[in-house]
Amino acid sequence: MKMISSRFIWSLFFFWLYFGLLVRMDENLLGIIAGILTSVAMMPQLIKVIKEKNAEDISVLMLIVLISGLSLWIWYGILKDELPIILSNGFSVLVNLTLLTCCLIFKKRN
Repeated sequence: MKMISSRFIWSLFFFWLYFGLLVRMDENLLGIIAGILTSVAMMPQLIKVIKEKNAEDISVLMLIVLISGLSLWIWYGILKDELPIILSNGFSVLVNLTLLTCCLIFKKRN
């Protein structure tokens, strides 16, 4: 009899977890989880820039466009009275403004 690989078991577990949670999940909880994941996406980049004090490879234009889009999401969340949208995008704006500030400071130094 063949042994079932641990990778296959983990895949089944995550498949069950993912779809099981999505089917039963409250839409606000889904929005909060999605917001947390997308909000923390830039944190590793911010930490790296702060540690290395180097932002040469970061596009300032990209950050400006991203912050503008996130700000529009906040506005949309306010209009729709959607707290998950407001909070997650508000946090993302703060992270990206911090990254933009670091970029401007560290690019002037070099």
